[in-house]
Formats: sequence, structure tokens, C-alpha cells
Amino acid sequence: MRLEITQRADLAVRALALLRRSPLRLKSADLAAALGTTAGFVPQVMAPLVRAGWVRSVPGPTGGYEPVVVLDGLSVLEVVEQVDGPTETGRCVVADRPCDTANPCVMHVAWGHARRELVASLSGLSLAALPVTA
Repeated sequence: MRLEITQRADLAVRALALLRRSPLRLKSADLAAALGTTAGFVPQVMAPLVRAGWVRSVPGPTGGYEPVVVLDGLSVLEVVEQVDGPTETGRCVVADRPCDTANPCVMHVAWGHARRELVASLSGLSLAALPVTA
């Protein structure tokens, strides 16, 4: 499991938090300004959310992004994994090799405990529970 959340995943969580509160479709430029990123990066952030079926991308001058499902129940973990992939990779955090109970590294037990805590925390945090500021 990675120890970091990528910038793309962070922006995706924040974009969904903005979309769930917006009564209107949000254009790339508006999302970029609100998120502090470039309009060119917004499609890269939003593409996994569109593929997941959570958001629709509407082209054209009146287009933008809008939710197609109720976003309140989505967890931060679901969004992070949709953008960055699974948090559990089976790779060792100490060395570049597989790591499991049959072939553990020195950090295996401690890391397993920390991973379970982090996953529980992120899966228990819904988009609805995020602060109003994105």
C-alpha cells in the first residue's frame, strides 16, 4: 500500500465534494479555479470519475461536469481507489518484492495494522462528511 494520496486523487475527492454541493453543472475552468489546478488537468482528474459512472461530462459551451448519482454515500477510499487503483498491492513497503504472512518483512505486522486502520478511516469517511471548503 502506498503512503501517499496522489495529487490527482486529492483533486478528485475535492472535485466531488464541490459537485455534490453545486446546484449547477461546473465547467472545467471553474473546477480548476476552485481546486487550484489547471483547466488542462481537470479532464485527467475527472476521467476516472466519469468511468465509474459517478459524474457525467457534458461537452459544448454550456457543458461541464455534473453528478449522475448521489455522491453523499461515496467514501474517500472508494474515490482514491477509483483514481489511483487498489490500495493493497501485495508489495512490501521495505523492499521491492511480494510480502505476505508466508514471506513477511520486518515491518509486515506493524504495516498490516497501520494499513487496516487507514483503510477503515478512509472507508468510513463519506464525501458528505468532508468540510465545506474544498
